Amino acid sequence: MKKLITITTLALSLAGFSAGALAAPASGKAAAPQSVASLAADSVPESERVSINSASAEELAHMLNGIGVKKAQSIVSYREQHGAFKSVDDLRAVPGMGNALVERNLPRLKL
Repeated sequence: MKKLITITTLALSLAGFSAGALAAPASGKAAAPQSVASLAADSVPESERVSINSASAEELAHMLNGIGVKKAQSIVSYREQHGAFKSVDDLRAVPGMGNALVERNLPRLKL
């Protein structure tokens, strides 16, 4: 019986949370979804962010965590060969840039 009450309470809690999380704002307009990158970018001041479309290899190496000059030069070379990045997530296509490295630096990246 105690197990049934616990399960029922948990189910009702989750149902209430889900319904509240999915409900439209009071204005009646649905909230625009934000990408992970834009949510992360909110936590770092603009002055501490670096543009992957215009920064030099030295600037990228200086501003980004875990990125040395060699890897930063790979980013610049990729940009020169393939054109400007359309999204910070496109950085994952650069050889040597793994998901963890991109995720770690998302707050510091901008286009």
